[in-house]
Amino acid sequence: MIRILLVDDHASVRQALAIVFERDLDCTVVAQTGSVAETLEAPIGFDVAVIDLDLPNGDAVELIRQLCAANPDGTILALIGGTNQGQIARAVETGAAGVLPKSVRITDIISAIRRLSQGEQLLSPQEIVDLLRRAGQQREQQRDAQLLLARLTPREREVLQDLAEGRHDKEIAQQLHISSETARTHMVNVLRKLGVESRLQALVFAVRHGAVTID
Repeated sequence: MIRILLVDDHASVRQALAIVFERDLDCTVVAQTGSVAETLEAPIGFDVAVIDLDLPNGDAVELIRQLCAANPDGTILALIGGTNQGQIARAVETGAAGVLPKSVRITDIISAIRRLSQGEQLLSPQEIVDLLRRAGQQREQQRDAQLLLARLTPREREVLQDLAEGRHDKEIAQQLHISSETARTHMVNVLRKLGVESRLQALVFAVRHGAVTID
């Protein structure tokens, strides 16, 4: 009997998969959860965990890491809605035994679960090497980005956050109780320190690396 853990924020998807799995596989769905927090609050033993990588309320890759540590005999099958190779690489690096696009047929997911439960590999050695190399490159890029962001002063970070909130120079100046000229000077310094040429590029860089938030 294959014990399956389903993690997806859409209850209808989880329930549909559970029905199909229990009908077509020699398995039992031991739990269905909709978030990272819910999954971690009640650690559950499993043989195969089917995890949505696109969870909106937590880092699914970090969840994979923790589940692998808590269930070393279990296997992770990740499902992804897009083609984000960086996310796929991180998932494999942290312990996912396979990653499938959500667009595949349910029969393909069933086949993958059956193969994983029997100890088979879904990825070739070369695919694993390529993904691990990509994950390493991604870590290096993130480290370099954090070094650049560390060059910003607290005031420059405030200016950058105000930019993310849609404020122009005059509004930023009013918000921070500085002159418009000083606000522009801070912005010029931000562009220089981040090595970008426009405010849009600075904003994209900051959002991508978690330096600012956009509501």
